[in-house]
Amino acid sequence: MALREHEAVAELPRRRRPLAAAVAALRPRQWLKNLLLFAGIVFGEQLDDPARWAKALTVFAAYCAASSASYLFNDVRDAEHDRHHPIKRKRPVARGEMSPGSAIALATTLATVAVALAAGLGLGSLALMLVFLLLQAAYTLRLKQLVLVDVIVIALLFVIRAAAGAEAVDVPISPWLLVCTFLLALFLALAKRRAELASAGASTLRGRPVLERYPLALVDQLIAVVAAATVVTYALYTVLGRDSRAFMVTIPIVIFGLFRYLLLVQRQEAGEEPEKVLLTDPPIIVAVVSWMLAAMVVPLVT
Repeated sequence: MALREHEAVAELPRRRRPLAAAVAALRPRQWLKNLLLFAGIVFGEQLDDPARWAKALTVFAAYCAASSASYLFNDVRDAEHDRHHPIKRKRPVARGEMSPGSAIALATTLATVAVALAAGLGLGSLALMLVFLLLQAAYTLRLKQLVLVDVIVIALLFVIRAAAGAEAVDVPISPWLLVCTFLLALFLALAKRRAELASAGASTLRGRPVLERYPLALVDQLIAVVAAATVVTYALYTVLGRDSRAFMVTIPIVIFGLFRYLLLVQRQEAGEEPEKVLLTDPPIIVAVVSWMLAAMVVPLVT
């Protein structure tokens, strides 16, 4: 009985065809993170400008390409470790569905496309793209093995996305937006570390040595501190960072979303893939959609 259960856990899905494997290696579900690039046009209240929407869509495509290039590079670098991880061993490079050479070639192509698209939007956009790619590479090669530095780098990558979205559509980059983005991304990164620690076995720890240096009690404390800082900063933004205080109506939505995610983390239902929660948890989906609608409607009625 125990043997059959072990075999069920170890079973992998059927091997994918080359094209399907390549698409999976791009991790399109992770592109949800790049929706942050539309924050500039939303917070800049430029929703009725077609030209700015074209630029926003272009920068979104550029960062999707850049993100996928970084994932491919990471998968080649970590293929051996990923084979020991219960989730990451399903990745195409780790499973042998995609050769390291093919993955690097595709990553290079995508990075080139990303840089070209960013360059077409201006020098500022190009500079942010280059910093994004370099920081992603540094994270893969070394920084993700440094305790605390790893989650801070993840948060900074989100800040670059927010700044790039504003730069592309030529709206002022709000410091409030950048600080809120940093804190929320840091919260999600710490929550992910907690999920990894809660589900980690010996093989997982061998694949991610940095987890051994994260005491679970410390991670819980850091999550609580960052969650509180996120709520306070966002509340101050709605009062001090906008022309109208009507946006304060979104504070309960943000608080509910954070509390709901904390609940899922404590129940170990959030797992190691935050983007999966955004797609599958109904209360979180309602909170996100409600916030987006408020962000679009409030400026029109005030």
